[in-house]
Amino acid sequence: MKIKIIILISGILMIGSLSCTDLTEEVYSDIPLDKFFQTEKDVLMNAGRAYTKLQGYPEEFSLWTLTEMASDEMVAPGRDDGWVWDNGRWDQIHKHNVSPTNKILTLAYGYVYEGISACNEVLYETEATSISFAGKDKIIAEIKILRALFYYWATDNWGNVPFSIDFTDRTLPEQKDRNFIFNFLVDEINNNLDKLQKVPDASYYGRVTQGMAYTLLAKVYMNALEWTGTAKWQEAIDACNEVIGINAYHIENDFFANFKVNNETSVENIFVIPMHSIYTKDNLYWYTLTLNDASRATFEFKGAMWDEFVLEPPFINLFSANDIRQKSFLFGQQKDKNGDDIIIDSEPFIYTTTIDNYMSRKKWEGARCCKYEYQPNLEYYVNDMENDYVIFRYADVLLTKLEALHRLGRAGEMLADPDLRKIRTRAGVAPYIISDITNTELLNELGREFAWEGHRRQDMIRFGVWNNSWWNKPPSEPTDKLFPIPQQVMNANPNLDQNPGY
Repeated sequence: MKIKIIILISGILMIGSLSCTDLTEEVYSDIPLDKFFQTEKDVLMNAGRAYTKLQGYPEEFSLWTLTEMASDEMVAPGRDDGWVWDNGRWDQIHKHNVSPTNKILTLAYGYVYEGISACNEVLYETEATSISFAGKDKIIAEIKILRALFYYWATDNWGNVPFSIDFTDRTLPEQKDRNFIFNFLVDEINNNLDKLQKVPDASYYGRVTQGMAYTLLAKVYMNALEWTGTAKWQEAIDACNEVIGINAYHIENDFFANFKVNNETSVENIFVIPMHSIYTKDNLYWYTLTLNDASRATFEFKGAMWDEFVLEPPFINLFSANDIRQKSFLFGQQKDKNGDDIIIDSEPFIYTTTIDNYMSRKKWEGARCCKYEYQPNLEYYVNDMENDYVIFRYADVLLTKLEALHRLGRAGEMLADPDLRKIRTRAGVAPYIISDITNTELLNELGREFAWEGHRRQDMIRFGVWNNSWWNKPPSEPTDKLFPIPQQVMNANPNLDQNPGY
C-alpha cells in the first residue's frame, strides 16, 4: 500500500478548512510561496491536498449517499426500534422531495465545492511558484482535470451552478448554466489531455491519467442530451475508443477483484480514491452503515453496527439466479467465519430481501452490501476499510460505448468484443446478442454491474425513468431530476437562482 502515501500524507498536512459556499477562501499559511516550494516533491505533495478532497465521497452524509438514496437501489427505511429515520432526511431523498435545508444535501454540495476550492488553491500556488521542472505542466493538468470532475458532479446534480476558477477572485461567484459548464468541461479536458500520463504505473496510482480524463470526457458526452439538448453519442464513443486504445486496462477475471481490500492490483480500475484504515479514517465505513450487529460473527468486526442502509427490495430481482454479481449483497441464512449457520436466541440469522413495512423495518430485513471486501477487526472511530474506492473502471468504458452505439442503432458493431463479452461471462451469464439490446436491458445491466457505485441516478435520468414510481416512492416531477441548491448557499450568495420546483 506504499504507493498511496503521497496522497494520504498530504491530507494529514493540510492546513485549515474550506467553505462550501465560497470558492475563494484565504490561504491559512503565512509561508511565502517561493519559500514553501523548494523541490518538485514539495509541489507534488501540495497537489495531493486537492486529491484528499475526494476521500469523503463514500461517507454517510456525502455525494455518494445523496445520489444513491435518491435512486432505486438503496434505501434507509425507519426501523421498528425508532432509529434511522433521522428526522425524515432519508425519506425526503428517497421520495424526491428534498428540502433545501436537508443535512445530507447540504453536506454533499459542500463536498463538491470544497473540492473545487482546493483545486483552485493548488492551481494558484503551483502556477505562482517559480520552480520549474519537467513534470510541472503534468501536475497542473492533473488538478485541472480533477477540478473538472468536481464540476461534472456539480452540474450533474444541481444544474446551473456557481462557477469560479480564479482563486484570487474575492467576489461571490456567478451562476453558470449547464451549457456553459458542459463546454467548459469539454475544453478543459481536451486542452490538458496531452500533458497527462498515458500509461498508468504505480507512481500514478490514484492520480489523474489520460485514461481517467478520457473516461470523464465520455461521461460528459453521454449526458450532453440531458444537459444541453444536443446528443453527443459519437463523441462519447470516440472518447471510449481513446481509453481502449491505451491498451492498459482489462476486464478482471474475478468481478470482485476490483473491490478487494488490496484492490490496487486491479487492471480494470482506472481511477480510484486511495483509502487507508488509519490515514483516511471516517471516510469508507460501509460495514457499519449497512450491517446488523449479528454480522460480527461473519466478519469479526468490533463495536456496534449502525444497521442503516439496505438494498431496495425490488432491485435484487434484476439479477438472475446464476449471476454472481448478486453476491454484492448479503441475503439468506448467514454463516459465521467457519461457515456454520448463525443462530441467535434460537432464531436463524437470515437477511431477507423483502421489507414488510417501510416505516418499521425489522432488524434483519433488507439485503446488505458486501461488494467491497470487509477486512477483520474493523471498529468505527478506530480504523476503517482499506479498500480503495473505485470512481471509474474499464467495464464502465465498455458499457458506455455499447450504450452510445445502441442509441445510434449500431450496437451490433461491438457485441463480438472479447472484453465486453467477459463482463457478462465472468458474472456467469450469457454474452449479449443483438436481440437482447434494449433500453430496459441496458439500464438493468448497468444496475447489476455498478450497483452502489454512484452510477444509478445518472443512468436512470438518461434512460427516462427517474420520475417513475418505485418501492415506496411516488411519481416525481421533471424538476426533481435536479436537487435544490442548499438554503445556506442561497442565503450567502445573492447571485444564485434556486432550481425550479423548490
